[in-house]
Amino acid sequence: MIELKSIAEVEAALQQNEGMLLYVSAPNCNVCVTLRPKIEELFQSAFPKIKLFKTDIAKVPELAGRFNILSAPAILLFFDGKEFLREGRNVSLELLAQRVQKVYDLYYS
Repeated sequence: MIELKSIAEVEAALQQNEGMLLYVSAPNCNVCVTLRPKIEELFQSAFPKIKLFKTDIAKVPELAGRFNILSAPAILLFFDGKEFLREGRNVSLELLAQRVQKVYDLYYS
């Protein structure tokens, strides 16, 4: 995952990438630390055309207001700069994969 360190970098990534995932974590969040490698592995193997980005809500607090993020981790999937999917703290990787697959197939097949 590529780390984005400002709201400007997040906005630029949204404009430059057809499909992107934004993984938003928080400091001292054990779920964030545990879940991120699983999300990376899932997307690299099943959805390789989606670019992966991460950011820390404490370092980029404007994200909370811009994307209405209320808890961490937050997983946001965008296509053409528009949000298509949002997952929060309790994530089922199997259900996430099924939901992403539907949108991924529409975009890339």
